Amino acid sequence: MPIKTLRIPTADGEADAFAALPDDGERHPGVLMYADGFGIRPVLKEMARELAAHGYYVLVPNLFYRHGPAPVVELPPFIGEEARPAIFAELMPLIEAHTTERVLSDSDAYLGFLTAQPEVEAGPVAVTGYCIGGLLAMRTAAAHPDQVAAVAAFHGPVGADGPDLFAKITAQVHLGHAEGDLTPEALDTLNRALDAAGVDHTSEIYPGTVHGFTMADTDAYSASGLKRHWDRLLPLLGRTLADS
Repeated sequence: MPIKTLRIPTADGEADAFAALPDDGERHPGVLMYADGFGIRPVLKEMARELAAHGYYVLVPNLFYRHGPAPVVELPPFIGEEARPAIFAELMPLIEAHTTERVLSDSDAYLGFLTAQPEVEAGPVAVTGYCIGGLLAMRTAAAHPDQVAAVAAFHGPVGADGPDLFAKITAQVHLGHAEGDLTPEALDTLNRALDAAGVDHTSEIYPGTVHGFTMADTDAYSASGLKRHWDRLLPLLGRTLADS
């Protein structure tokens, strides 16, 4: 799958980004993919290519473009436990500066750009996200109910904004939680809130996983967790975007 390097105009400047897409000259449903807190790096390009191979145009923006082009923080090829404290010391100020207002402003720009691409089919899109990107995906779906037909979030703090956010979501939702992030009791509370808000959802703990399990360049990686992620994500997109 080819990769296109892009720049997305935003209210605060330009966000560097990339897109992975089928090389067949056809138009395909659009997917906005939010990276985890570590940001754009080779493993994100691999995941975007994998998704694109199933027939999607996948747009991945640099969440922290206001602080510079990706990679905003220098990362080792493999992110192990010993590297995490120094990396998070640099990342946390960027994450804290990425306010809800910035998220929503950027989501307008990202979706506007995605749906304007000549390789993207007219119709609804999907949003996926990992770690903090999972919360951003939920916020984007809530802010754009007329555009977003599906949202999937993996090992993300998706309940951080409370039930008011859920009430605005009309998309079909899948939430894949790390066993290390959420107790069964907390999962039950979250799912009850989703039910009360009328969200069409599946929400489950992936067995034997810790936070960050989808990312193959970290010590949190779980091959079975990543496979389960694809097993849930691809049918969701197939159901919601097939007729776009």
